[in-house]
Amino acid sequence: MHNTKYVFVTGGVTSSLGKGIIAASLAKLLQERGFSVTIQKLDPYINIDPGTLNPYEHGECYVTDDGAETDLDLGHYERYLNIPTSQANNVTTGRIYQSVINKERKGDFLGKTVQVIPHITDEIKHRIQLLGETGDYDIVITEIGGTVGDIESLPYVESVRQMLWEKGEENAIVIHLTLVPYLAAAGELKTKPTQHSVKMLMQSGVSPDILVCRTEHQISDDIKRKLALFCNVKKEDVIQSIDAETIYDVPNLMLEEGLDTVVLKKLHLESKQEPKLKTWNNFIQKHKNPKSEVEIALIGKYIELQDSYKSITEAFIHAGSSNETKVNVRWIHSESLTIENYEELLQGVNGILVAPGFGDRGIDGKIKAVQYARENNIPFFGICLGMQMAVIEFSKNVLGLVDAFSTEMKKNCKNPVINLMESQEDVTEKGGTMRLGAWDCNLLEGSKAYNAYQSEKISERHRHRYEFNNNYKDQIELKGMKATGINPKTGLVEVVEVINHPWFVGVQYHPEYKSTVLKPHPLFVDFIKAALKQSKL
Repeated sequence: MHNTKYVFVTGGVTSSLGKGIIAASLAKLLQERGFSVTIQKLDPYINIDPGTLNPYEHGECYVTDDGAETDLDLGHYERYLNIPTSQANNVTTGRIYQSVINKERKGDFLGKTVQVIPHITDEIKHRIQLLGETGDYDIVITEIGGTVGDIESLPYVESVRQMLWEKGEENAIVIHLTLVPYLAAAGELKTKPTQHSVKMLMQSGVSPDILVCRTEHQISDDIKRKLALFCNVKKEDVIQSIDAETIYDVPNLMLEEGLDTVVLKKLHLESKQEPKLKTWNNFIQKHKNPKSEVEIALIGKYIELQDSYKSITEAFIHAGSSNETKVNVRWIHSESLTIENYEELLQGVNGILVAPGFGDRGIDGKIKAVQYARENNIPFFGICLGMQMAVIEFSKNVLGLVDAFSTEMKKNCKNPVINLMESQEDVTEKGGTMRLGAWDCNLLEGSKAYNAYQSEKISERHRHRYEFNNNYKDQIELKGMKATGINPKTGLVEVVEVINHPWFVGVQYHPEYKSTVLKPHPLFVDFIKAALKQSKL
């Protein structure tokens, strides 16, 4: 049986320290050393998944190939490791309790009082070990969401304590990520918040094996010795994580600090090879030394929290590096775009991306952005709702169907060029009921999409309820908007393009989810290439 090792990443002092980036960076280094690694995220909230959460609350909802709506950290995992994640890589308290309650109702615990310990913790441990048992991984890294001391996180910390005891110190370790703040008035770094955080973790029966300290300033050897003494770790196990220029620098910084070396030593593993990060560093080199610049307008309604479009902005970085081009994003709130100002707000951009979303807020602004791109030959990329807005705009302004719309926004519109999918008509529950996950698509040879992918058959991830209404397909195509991507089984239009336009592509799926450092998404690469060409006109 494969002896999988487990690394747990906890966080203290404050949220948003970057546990996901540290976990992904460590995984990248271990992968470079020849180990098979995966990462999972345990989220303490009671929602079954983030699918019904407002992006303002939680950032983007990331979708996997198997249709799981998950935490955005899974996007980081995939972008770093270049391997797909699944439902097993994201577990929530809601899912844990749902599973335990379902078992109780079926009589699995007959005669027993169902309690947090052992029933909830057993379910958590089962989910943690599922990847190791089924995926044949050498190392599973588990990120515990939230902050040590949160009441929601207690069952997870207890489950970690049990697993450390059951697996033994050679097979399971804990990395605690914490903050070492700098007080400008005192002119020094303060270790007390970290000491208290570790004390709180130890009160739960878990002693960290490694401390990773987020800091804005270099941590001296004296401070490392102090942290080691008060937090019960060795000095060499205190790792500095200083603020980086980009998240893609973190693997190199962790390599310099020796995080991967310390982890392997604690897990009694011998490195299979030295990490070279050749392709990774080539990407960073191009990203930091661009030969050109383009400006892309990103039109969305959640732009106050840019994490709502995290995968899109990261895909821009990947595609920019491929084109040796810096991609500057002009963030434009779709509600701010009006018939009076849209030309002024969009003036001078080299490309326009209309982002995904739900509901009718800001829709008119998105339609105006599409119109500006189409009429001014600006490269246009519409994703999911953005593609649907492109169809509506074309139907209104080219076909002359002035009342063309989507039944999502206008249920009884006269010309529903975008309509509720037939499979969604009887759906009443909101959670996990959309068309989700990877679906096949056949591309029309010679189309922009085909030329980008260099393939006739593709598979992409979806998250939607509404679709292109095929009753309007013939008349729309007759006027110059071609359906160039079709689902072979359902006939669903997946890609539309305006033929007499330099680069106008709308896709029903979410290509941003599959863009990684090693494999930038071809549509994003081609879009930035078109924007670069436009910038030189």
